[in-house]
Amino acid sequence: MTSRVGSPSRRTENAWVITGPLALCAVLFSLLLGLTVRPALGDWPLTLLLTVAMIVAAMPTINVVVRRQALGITFTEIPLVVALYVLPPLSVVLAYTVATLVVQLRRKLLPAKLWFNVALAASATSLATVVYTLLPKPAGVGPGAWAVMLAAVGTHTLVALAAMVAVFTIVQSWQAGRELLRAAPPMLLGVTLNLFIGLLIIIALESTLWAVLLFAGLAIAFALVYDTYTQFIRQHRTLAEMYELTKAITESGSDSTLIDVLLVRIRSLMQAEYATLWLPAQGRHPEVLLSAQEGKPGLLDAALTPATLRDVAVARQETVTLGRGLGGSPEVREALGPNPAKDVIVVPLRSGKAVIGTLEVANRLGDTNFFRAPDVPVFETVAAHAAVALENSRLVDRLRHDAYHDALTKLPNRRRILAALAEAVRIRAPGEVVALLLFDVDRLRQVNEALGHAAGDKVLIEVADRLRGCVPSAALVGRAGGDEFLVTLRLESAEAAVELAGQLREQIRDEMVFDSLTLDVDTAVGVVVHPDHGDAPATLLQRVDVAATAAKAVPGSVQLYTPALESRSLHRLGLAGDLRNALDNGELEVYYQPKVTLRDRRLIGVECLARWEHPTHGAVAPADFVAVAEHTGQLGRLTEFVLREGLRHSRDWAHGGQSLAVAVNLSARTLLDQHFPEQIRDLLAEYGVPAQLLTLEIPEAGVLDGTERPIPTLRRLRDLGVRLSVDDFGTGSSSLAHLRRLPVHEVKVDHSFVQGMATDPGDLAIVNAVVTLSQQFGLTVVAEGVESELTLELLQDIGCEVGQGFLFSRPLPFERLEAWFGAQIDPESISSSELPRLRVVP
Repeated sequence: MTSRVGSPSRRTENAWVITGPLALCAVLFSLLLGLTVRPALGDWPLTLLLTVAMIVAAMPTINVVVRRQALGITFTEIPLVVALYVLPPLSVVLAYTVATLVVQLRRKLLPAKLWFNVALAASATSLATVVYTLLPKPAGVGPGAWAVMLAAVGTHTLVALAAMVAVFTIVQSWQAGRELLRAAPPMLLGVTLNLFIGLLIIIALESTLWAVLLFAGLAIAFALVYDTYTQFIRQHRTLAEMYELTKAITESGSDSTLIDVLLVRIRSLMQAEYATLWLPAQGRHPEVLLSAQEGKPGLLDAALTPATLRDVAVARQETVTLGRGLGGSPEVREALGPNPAKDVIVVPLRSGKAVIGTLEVANRLGDTNFFRAPDVPVFETVAAHAAVALENSRLVDRLRHDAYHDALTKLPNRRRILAALAEAVRIRAPGEVVALLLFDVDRLRQVNEALGHAAGDKVLIEVADRLRGCVPSAALVGRAGGDEFLVTLRLESAEAAVELAGQLREQIRDEMVFDSLTLDVDTAVGVVVHPDHGDAPATLLQRVDVAATAAKAVPGSVQLYTPALESRSLHRLGLAGDLRNALDNGELEVYYQPKVTLRDRRLIGVECLARWEHPTHGAVAPADFVAVAEHTGQLGRLTEFVLREGLRHSRDWAHGGQSLAVAVNLSARTLLDQHFPEQIRDLLAEYGVPAQLLTLEIPEAGVLDGTERPIPTLRRLRDLGVRLSVDDFGTGSSSLAHLRRLPVHEVKVDHSFVQGMATDPGDLAIVNAVVTLSQQFGLTVVAEGVESELTLELLQDIGCEVGQGFLFSRPLPFERLEAWFGAQIDPESISSSELPRLRVVP
């Protein structure tokens, strides 16, 4: 494609290479005739009459278009035959040359073409006259005279054909000259027919001069038939071209070749030098300005005419025409200015009532040809077909784009990413892997619930923009759906993929402000690479999802896929149905882990922990079946089961003459159930357990998530008299100051900090800070994971009140809990007024 619309004027000037020799030949042959023939000139009235006849015969022209040039087939051989028979030789040359000059001046040709045609007429006629003069002429107008006339007219035709082939070759190319030779047989047939008609006229005139009237009537009738025939031929050709255009549009459909096919076919149909399509920018579609030029391969990204013409057509919403056969308003003529376009038709393209662009043709091929009024409705019909085809093409392109892109973020969707991944994995490059990264946005659900889905959409759009702005240029970024984004690209190794994932995560981490609320955008990232982790795109996508899920367990982490992760996911998936059966059949158990005061080691309660011994897999980790319960809608049944078991055993506890305090873990999701406080009240009443003996432990992430969602439920539970505890404190990103706004009674320090107190000063400082500040807020502090005497002493030194851990006891079934209690109790501590004191487990 080129952006230059060239002009053929310079190449047209090369016609002088042929014009000069032709003119020289005309002069030489004319001098030869003038010196050798007597009389060479004369019979001026008849010469004038035949000159007029030659001019009239040249008017009805059959045009044969070769490249950008139009070759005219006329009836001038008829008066030429008569002139050769009745006029002196130089009078024939003079009459034919003058007639040609008048006709060419009337057609307003360029100087180079004008003088080429005049020189050609003079040289061809003078040589034909020389041949006619030199050959012997038999008496009468019999076959001998016919042969002489055939030789003379044949010479005239061959000289003209040779000169035109030569000039076409010089001005355009040798292919144009070859095309003219291929078009020669119809031309020669026409010359032969003209010769026969001229001979008939001569024969008739030899019989009687009244034959002129017969031939005049025949000429008039022929002119009428010719006009009707040319209209029929033009209509037939137009219908054929319209059919071919419609067929080509249908075959090209909505692919990228539509505009090429459209413009080339329209240019051919209208016999124009240029066909131009202009579509303004619309949505994601950029502005289109393309032209098909005769003789130029491909399309030009420019137009011959100024943009003002297209603006006028769009503003008026009507066809704009300009040219010798079309007229044109002064405004349009002024807009065209000194433009090389001789005639132009600009038609607005309509989609309904809206104008979506313009279609135009410029410069009818051939200097003697112009667009005329009948061409306008034809072109408007073509433009209507083109508008429908283009609008359908854009519609299909829009549907195709929507099918492969996310409507919210405008990123490629899962389908497009899978297609790109399929293309990438087919090409193996040594020393490279195809990496697929999945970014899972944290806490998007909380944003949707607290601020509405519009805010959640803004978060997704912002993350998409940040991710798109910081990935390498070779990467493809897409949205997998929901809060997940995908990035795929080629890297050196899996380690490089993990490193890049970490860098991208850090670059897109930043505060996001919504009105007066500031959110922290963070993501968990899963990473897989081809070929290490699979060949099929669907497999890679499934495994990167597994890795991202594992990454959520550690906030803000990057997780490279390993087979162990998938084994755990498959294991959890298989547990879903088994868990339902286990709950139905009572196969789950509740274990109890004692909670004791650290200062005097008195038992103050137990934590209820669900346990599941699977008949096939054995002991199932609580984290696994709790996660399964959350994802399969069985969490409510599991929580109710633990509550009922804990409250029943609390009621049946007989030691010390009082019920046993129990603690039950809750999921953050449970706090979203507005009916949960009523369920707790009913269960306490059913089992007759005082509300203060039930502690509900909620993970830190569930109550300190930056929103107010759990607060109403927590207040209703506290109003019932139930104790509330923040579990696993310290593992999230919350501060102790957040505890002040929560209606809780207790804080449980996560075991990871407690177990590290004896060896890590940082963990000791954290536990010390939690204990100190919690006590200032009036909260009880429970230390989890107490496993050594040194840890116990450190906790006692900093003032921690309650602990639980293997130092005292592992989680036990209720029957073993009673046995353990009886074995560990200090008899001297038993009284009716205080809790039993325990001995330390050896």
